[in-house]
Amino acid sequence: MGAMVVNMAEALVRLQALAGHPTVSALAEAFRDAGHELALVGGPVRDAMLDRGTNDLDFTTNARPDEILRIVTPISTAQWDIGREFGTIGARIAGETVEITTYRADEYDGETRKPVVAFGDTLDGDLVRRDFTVNAMALRIPEVKLVDPSGGVEDLVSGVLRTPIDPDVSFGDDPLRMLRAARFAGQLGFSVHADARAAMRDRAATLDIVSAERVQGELTKLLSTDAPREGIRLLVDTGLAERFLPEVPALRLEIDEHHHHKDVYEHSLTVLDQAIGYEKERHPGEAPDVTLRLAALLHDIGKPATKRTEAGGVTFYHHDIVGAKLAKKRLTALRYDGDTIRDVARLVELHLRFFGYTEAAWSDSAVRRYVRDAGPLLERLHMLTRADVTTRNKRKADRLGFAYDDLEERIAALREQEEMDSVRPDLDGNRIQEVLGVPPGRVVGEAYRFLLELRLDEGPLGAEEAERRLLAWWADRSD
Repeated sequence: MGAMVVNMAEALVRLQALAGHPTVSALAEAFRDAGHELALVGGPVRDAMLDRGTNDLDFTTNARPDEILRIVTPISTAQWDIGREFGTIGARIAGETVEITTYRADEYDGETRKPVVAFGDTLDGDLVRRDFTVNAMALRIPEVKLVDPSGGVEDLVSGVLRTPIDPDVSFGDDPLRMLRAARFAGQLGFSVHADARAAMRDRAATLDIVSAERVQGELTKLLSTDAPREGIRLLVDTGLAERFLPEVPALRLEIDEHHHHKDVYEHSLTVLDQAIGYEKERHPGEAPDVTLRLAALLHDIGKPATKRTEAGGVTFYHHDIVGAKLAKKRLTALRYDGDTIRDVARLVELHLRFFGYTEAAWSDSAVRRYVRDAGPLLERLHMLTRADVTTRNKRKADRLGFAYDDLEERIAALREQEEMDSVRPDLDGNRIQEVLGVPPGRVVGEAYRFLLELRLDEGPLGAEEAERRLLAWWADRSD
């Protein structure tokens, strides 16, 4: 991974500009007038130096939580103390949300990872307990002085993630920091120092004491980066993925049936890359689509369980169905929300459907069913299916691409003709009851499904023809 080029002269100018931000300067003056220290810390300082957008304003101070609240109340429109136990007070100042935390000097119990909260007295002491040196820099304000006790500037220039203290101790304090290493590797394009990588391998099993919710949060943040591939590779290479997402490293054992890659694992990483590319191309400026990215990463996890060696080579029959079940189980264990679990599993289940389109011309009925089965996931299915084409054979790739272009054009034409997004039978449940003279119940549901199949097969029939067909179906059923 290539490090970002950091021009220190320009970086210092950006730090000066950050210190002059209205919210930052208002806080700086308030804390100075109250006789307390204040510094911007972590991400805002790092991102300003890298010329990256700064989304969060995090501060640290020697003031205790009650004093922080007293200082910020006059200059803020809202305050909250949900993090008071850990020394953090939040506030809304000049339209910006900020968090101010008392210097910390925590110790950890080593078993549950829960910190024994202890407030510290010095900025340097607070910084060395942070996760990586590039996040352990602070900008004292209002004097605008950079504080960097662990060599974060040098590591920023080198593009290296290193812990301020022995990585065994740092990761022992909080095993989640190992996942944060993977996230920052993807987010910043940095490499992880050899000592930290070794500690990640040695301490992988300690991740088991971290809650599923916190693990899921880091996985989501990693997948939300522009280039998560190297972060995922780091998790797999260090054995961390085995602890919470074992289906992904298991893909290394499977040779792709078309020999496009040395294994299905590499193919899956390429599909993830390409899905992100389609996402940016089709929906520029929108928030990362974590559902699509999870589906891309997991779309082939059913292959290890369905691998069969036959005369014609290796097959993975029904890996889409098996993979959908595995994805649902894994995402449930990681405490993802129900909508994400359902949608990812459905995308995995449907990801092969298109490839039948290249083998035989689909009828309008087949196209309608494709749209109906995808439902609100259709656009994501378009991107996932296109991303799943990773063959190095340009002729084959072009053929598949043109075929999907044709399918999308047919969907658009049918949607315009028939309003396919809301495909329903020509008769609703009430009219079915009136025509057949039956009360609500199972028969109405069966009749509704019969008319829906007609609608999918033949398109709109009109009420009169639908009633005629319904009565014929009822007569046949009654014989």
